[in-house]
Amino acid sequence: MNTTTPAPDAPSDALLPEDFDAIEDILDDLRTRSDETPQWEFCEGFLAALVCSRRAIPMPEALAVLFDIGEDGEGSFADAAQEEAFMALWNRRVTEVRTALDAPIDNLQDEGAFMPEVTDVRGMMADLSPEEREDAMRDQVGPLPAFAQVWALGFMFAVETWPEEWIPPAKDKEAVKVLNDALDAIVALSEDDTDPPEISPYEIDAANEGLEPPAPSMSLARMKAFGEALWAVYDLREMWRAIGPRVETVRVQPTPGRNDPCPCGSGKKYKKCHGA
Repeated sequence: MNTTTPAPDAPSDALLPEDFDAIEDILDDLRTRSDETPQWEFCEGFLAALVCSRRAIPMPEALAVLFDIGEDGEGSFADAAQEEAFMALWNRRVTEVRTALDAPIDNLQDEGAFMPEVTDVRGMMADLSPEEREDAMRDQVGPLPAFAQVWALGFMFAVETWPEEWIPPAKDKEAVKVLNDALDAIVALSEDDTDPPEISPYEIDAANEGLEPPAPSMSLARMKAFGEALWAVYDLREMWRAIGPRVETVRVQPTPGRNDPCPCGSGKKYKKCHGA
């Protein structure tokens, strides 16, 4: 997992590597009771979309969708203590992501810039021995996910679940363009990286630590798409904050005339019933 020590200006309650391990442990336990429990990278994308959504989606509503909790409680937490532990970590991560997206930055390398927790699965496999790789791939169905692909799928899952929260004002052409361009960038990241691997997303980290460069696992085009998707999240967050929440249309029923039948169904005239 791509976990790092929080930047100096990150929230004081920013999640640490051991916190992400605790989340993974809870998800692993949920998965013993429901095959629909997603991996954390998918949850990360889903969470980022919730932070960017025009309406604040209530957490019970959001998690029921994310974990596909059924009528009989399948997919739910083992007990109240486990749910409380997960929600504490989830809410800290929401605060961390929201703080990063609301902070002014010049580039994605700035301290405190938004960076999702994503896993370079193909890079991990490339670093294994042939025997280890064969064992790890034994139960794999289909190709390994590309870098940040699962994160983008989680983001779009939230968008598709609450489509009404992703409709900009029809007359705001600039907002329509921002929305379309941003979602296009995230959808592009949700697709496979079919170009030959040229770089590793952790080359810079390895160089800074004096380590051997990791095996190439992604194309240059993929790295560019990843950066564009992150800027897209910034754009979405800024756009909805500027527009504000949706205003529900209030439909007022016309008041009956004094001599009209009362709408309550009493059979009396309005003036002698509820209009008295």
